[in-house]
Amino acid sequence: MDVYDYVIVGAGSAGCVLAARLSEDPGVRVALVEAGGPDTAPEIHTPLAFPSLFSSAWDWDYHSAPEPGLDGRRAPLPRGRVLGGSSSMNAMIYIRGNPADYDAWSANGAPGWAWRDVLPYFLRAEDNERGATALHGAGGPLTVSDGRSRHVMMDAFVEAAQQAGHPRNEDFNGPRQDGVGHYQLTQRNGMRCSTAVGYLRPALERPNLDVLTDTLCGPLLFDGDRVTGVEIERAREVSALHAAREVVLCAGTYNSPHLLMLSGIGPAATLAACGITPRVDLPVGENLQDHLHAGVSYLSGTESLLTARTERNVALLVGSGRGPLTSNVAEAGGFLRTREGLAAPDAQIHAAPVLFTEDLLAVPSQHGFVIGAALLCPTSRGSVVPRSALPSTKPRVQHNYLATAEDRDTMVRAVRVVLEIAGQPALKPHRGDPLHAPASAGDADILAFVRRQAQTIYHPVGTCAIGTVVDPDLRVRGVEGLRVVDASVMPTIVRGNTNAPTVMIAEKAADLLRDRTAVPRIAADAIAPAS
Repeated sequence: MDVYDYVIVGAGSAGCVLAARLSEDPGVRVALVEAGGPDTAPEIHTPLAFPSLFSSAWDWDYHSAPEPGLDGRRAPLPRGRVLGGSSSMNAMIYIRGNPADYDAWSANGAPGWAWRDVLPYFLRAEDNERGATALHGAGGPLTVSDGRSRHVMMDAFVEAAQQAGHPRNEDFNGPRQDGVGHYQLTQRNGMRCSTAVGYLRPALERPNLDVLTDTLCGPLLFDGDRVTGVEIERAREVSALHAAREVVLCAGTYNSPHLLMLSGIGPAATLAACGITPRVDLPVGENLQDHLHAGVSYLSGTESLLTARTERNVALLVGSGRGPLTSNVAEAGGFLRTREGLAAPDAQIHAAPVLFTEDLLAVPSQHGFVIGAALLCPTSRGSVVPRSALPSTKPRVQHNYLATAEDRDTMVRAVRVVLEIAGQPALKPHRGDPLHAPASAGDADILAFVRRQAQTIYHPVGTCAIGTVVDPDLRVRGVEGLRVVDASVMPTIVRGNTNAPTVMIAEKAADLLRDRTAVPRIAADAIAPAS
C-alpha cells in the first residue's frame, strides 16, 4: 500500500508549487499525481507556439454547453493536461489583480486573504528581472520578465491608446493598475517559465517526492468523515494512494469540483440525479466565473507574427532567447474603467500582432492585428456538474456568459473603447479593412458582435469558493483531511489574468498546511492603493 503524508491531485499551476514547497521538509513524503504527461514538448516552451497546444494531447479539450449569451455557441475551454497544467499552455501574462479584489474577499467571508495578507506570497514567488521593490520580489522560483518581442504594431497600439486618453503604465502590478503598456511575462531567457519549470523541476531529485504522470484520479477514499486517499488508474491498472495527513485537490476550476462531486461532496439533488450517493451537501461546482473577451480585428499590410517561424528567428530564440518566437501573442494591453464612479478598472485590453482564427484553434491566412476587451468583474454565474458517476466522463460546464444586463452593458462600453483606440492616428499605417468588427458603434450592433465573436480568455474560477465550499484555510467543509488549492477557491474573480494569483494561493496554502507563517504580514502603510 502506497502511503504518503500528502497526496496532491493535479500538477498544474498550484500543484507544482505545493509539491515543491511541502517536499522542502525531508521528513514528509509527497505524491504529486498528474493525468497528463511530462512537459517535454518544444511547443510548450516556445512562447509563440502555445495556441498549437489547444485541442492536443496536452489539453483536457473541454467545451462548454451551448451558451445562450453567445448565440448558442459551445465555447472551447482549453485547460492544461501536462506537468505545469495551464501554466504550460497560457499566454504567460503576469498580473496579480487589483488590491481591491483581495480586500473584498476578506470583507466577504475570507479572513486572512486581504491584500496585505497575500502580497507577501506574491513577493515570495516572484523573481522579477527589474529587481526587488516594495511591490516586487526577486529570487523566487517564478521568473517575471519584460517581453522580448516588441512588435511595431504593439508600439502603435500603446501610442493609439494614449491618443485616446489612456495613460501609459509601465507596471500593471505597481502603484496603479489603470493605463496601457506592454505586459510582463512569466518567461526565463525568452522561454516559458511555468510552475513545472520554476518550482517542480528543481524539486524532482528529492527522494521524498514522487511524481506520477499519465495517472487518472478517481473517487476519494474515506474512513468515516475523513479522507484517507484517492483511487488512481495508471496503465489500465486501478490502485490507491493513501495520505497519512491530507489529500489536496489542485485539479483546477473544472476538475477539482468534478472530483469532489464524484466522491459525494456537492449539491445533494445534483449528485443523486447522477447516481452518486451524497455524502456532504455543499454548493460545489456553483459560482463559476470567467473573463469573456471580444476581439476587434483588422487586416494589415504590416507583417504580423503569422510569418515568425523562420530559421533566423529559431536561431534567435535558441541562441539568445530573443526575437518574434518569444512573443506571448498578447504582447500589450491595459486596464480601464468604462464609466465614471468605479473604484477600480472593470475592463482589460489585450492586443496582439496577429489575427485570431476560430478561438485560436486555427492558423490565420492573412496578416492583421487584434484589440480585444475582457469583462473583469462579471456578475453572471455558471456551474460545473457531473454527467455521470464515471471519472472518465467529462463534466458539463455552463458559464452563462452575458446572463446579466450589467455584463452586457459593460461589454458594450468596453468594445466601444476598443473601437476608439483602433481609430486613432498611430494605428492608421497598420490598419486595413476590419475582419471582425461591429457593424456600427451602436449598442445593438456591438452587443450582436459580442454574442457572435466573444470567447473565453481562459480564466475560470470560483467553483470551490472560500466561504461556501472551503474555509479560509482551504479545508473542505464537512470532512477531514481534505483541502482544495487552485483557482476554484477564489470567491470572486480578480481583475486580471489568474495564473499569478493561483501561484500565490498555493504559496499561502503551503504555509497553511505546515501550520506556520513564513512571511510577515505587510503593514497597511506599505500597501499600494487600488488605483
